[in-house]
Amino acid sequence: MLEFFSNLMIPLLFFYIVGMGLIQKVKVYDCFVKGAKEGMQVTWQIFPTLLGLMTGVGVLRASGFFTWLGEWLAKFLAWTGLPEMMFPLIFVRMFSTSAANALVFDLFKEFGTDSLEGMMASIMMACTESVFYTMSMYFMAVKITKTRWTLAGALVSTLAGVVASIVLAGWMVVG
Repeated sequence: MLEFFSNLMIPLLFFYIVGMGLIQKVKVYDCFVKGAKEGMQVTWQIFPTLLGLMTGVGVLRASGFFTWLGEWLAKFLAWTGLPEMMFPLIFVRMFSTSAANALVFDLFKEFGTDSLEGMMASIMMACTESVFYTMSMYFMAVKITKTRWTLAGALVSTLAGVVASIVLAGWMVVG
């Protein structure tokens, strides 16, 4: 039953939007084209930032920097209960979701999805955000230069997500 309603949601939403537009005498297609045009302009504006960020993350990942940093930090943070292979995931996740997904799939292949590492990685991906990517894209799109406490708040939220993944995965695997 739930799957049936899930499959209907997008078509129903589409027909609802078009129907409401017609009832209110709005030129729905013209609004769609205008929005698509504005979206393409924003994409063109943020493309250089996106390209630079993706290139930087690719270089750091390919060079092994994230792995080295994770191994180095694991020595100091062994008391947290966080497996050593999770540190590169934490850092990569803050920059790129797609690169973090690649690391998660590697963890799944090596340890399995139901392992402590697999559960921890899954929860971490759900509880954290690609902070630097999101900030650079959104702030660049609306031309914000003073971010104030956004980065600090985002990093605290990421830490909370990492702690939640450690606690919940440990509870799920042991419990």
